[in-house]
Amino acid sequence: MAIYVEKAQNSLNELLSEAHKGKAVFIAAENGWVVKLVPTPVMARKPRKAGSARGQVWMSDDFDEPLEDFADYME
Repeated sequence: MAIYVEKAQNSLNELLSEAHKGKAVFIAAENGWVVKLVPTPVMARKPRKAGSARGQVWMSDDFDEPLEDFADYME
C-alpha cells in the first residue's frame, strides 16, 4: 500500500493497523521522500527480582554533607 502524506495524515490509525497486520505501508511526499511503516516487536520484560543489585550500590560516608560548590547559594 502506498499513500501520499496528505492522505496519510487523515488515516493514520488505519495505516498503523495495516502495518501491524504485516502489510507493507509506504508514505510518499511530492518532493520524493518515502517512508515505510513496519511493526516492531514488543519485548516482554522479565519480572524484577528483589535484591538483584545487592552489593552494586553504595553510599559514601559524606553523602549528607553540604557540597562545596553550593556553599554560596546556601548562605
